[in-house]
Amino acid sequence: MPYTLKINGTDHQVDGDSDTPLLWVLRNVLEMTGTKFGCGAALCGACTVHIDGVATRSCVTEIDNVGTAAITTIEAIDATPAGHKIQKAWLDLEVVQCGYCQSGQIMSASALLASNPKPNDSDIDDAMSGNICRCGTYVRIREAIKQAALSGNTNERRG
Repeated sequence: MPYTLKINGTDHQVDGDSDTPLLWVLRNVLEMTGTKFGCGAALCGACTVHIDGVATRSCVTEIDNVGTAAITTIEAIDATPAGHKIQKAWLDLEVVQCGYCQSGQIMSASALLASNPKPNDSDIDDAMSGNICRCGTYVRIREAIKQAALSGNTNERRG
């Protein structure tokens, strides 16, 4: 069945079964491989994308349920104010170790800052729970989120 998905500001025509996970459309059909497969059960967070700004696990999101929603992937998160600040903080604090989970971590952190520009530790814990980092970079992740929050208004447009 044909679907039109709005991904990173561009309409993409895809053909697939209604129950095809968005993750497989992104990776296998559209070759956007920044979004990772981790567990296939929405437990690890590696596949996180934004759907209308909400951090969503793409491995369990069927394309039939996306509708006309705007999908943002790691490939375009830098174009958002919160995403840009998060990515800068990630680099400044050298958060990444192996890197496999980091696209999902960045997507969850960006959604948090976009909705809550001044999160406290509890807010960070809630937003990032379910994002697993096998390398244990959780302390650096928390510090990067705090640094990004301190770097200014995340709702301003980048210039």
